[in-house]
Amino acid sequence: MSLIRGVFSVARFTSGKLRFPFRDSGAFHTAVVKPAASTSVPKKLWHLGKLNHVAIAVPDIEKAAALYRDVLGGKVSEKHPQPDHGVYTVFVELGDTKIELLCPLGDKSPIQNFLDKNASGGMHHICIEVSDIKEAIKDLQAHKIRTLGNEPKIGAHGKPVIFLHPKDCNGTLVELEQA
Repeated sequence: MSLIRGVFSVARFTSGKLRFPFRDSGAFHTAVVKPAASTSVPKKLWHLGKLNHVAIAVPDIEKAAALYRDVLGGKVSEKHPQPDHGVYTVFVELGDTKIELLCPLGDKSPIQNFLDKNASGGMHHICIEVSDIKEAIKDLQAHKIRTLGNEPKIGAHGKPVIFLHPKDCNGTLVELEQA
């Protein structure tokens, strides 16, 4: 171990190369170790960004908003209808992320299906920002990750969003949102 420590204690990294001296026939030489050619995965055309929000399905959005506003002291938005998604939303600001409260809007709301199975509500999905949603969709579908829908829809923040199937995402419904 001391030999290895000794070799690396005199090694120098310069010009993208690892150099260390060695003795050969009484003279010192410098061996240059070049990094191996990259065999890593090619760079993606898109990247994950920050956690935008955690969505919680609730049976009574006014009661849930009151909890976050009146009891916990949070900054809570007004209730907004999202007819393309079949939900009402309320956002609770949490610094650089949010909680999204969801309740059903209309008879065919996906949130109603969730509440039928979880009467008191619960965590519905997480939303992560991506740098290029169209490239993300292409790449994820190439990796056999199913999307719920073929094209992004405009989400609650006025930006394109798409959901990933929970069976392909460790049991979690994931929403991707254009950053």
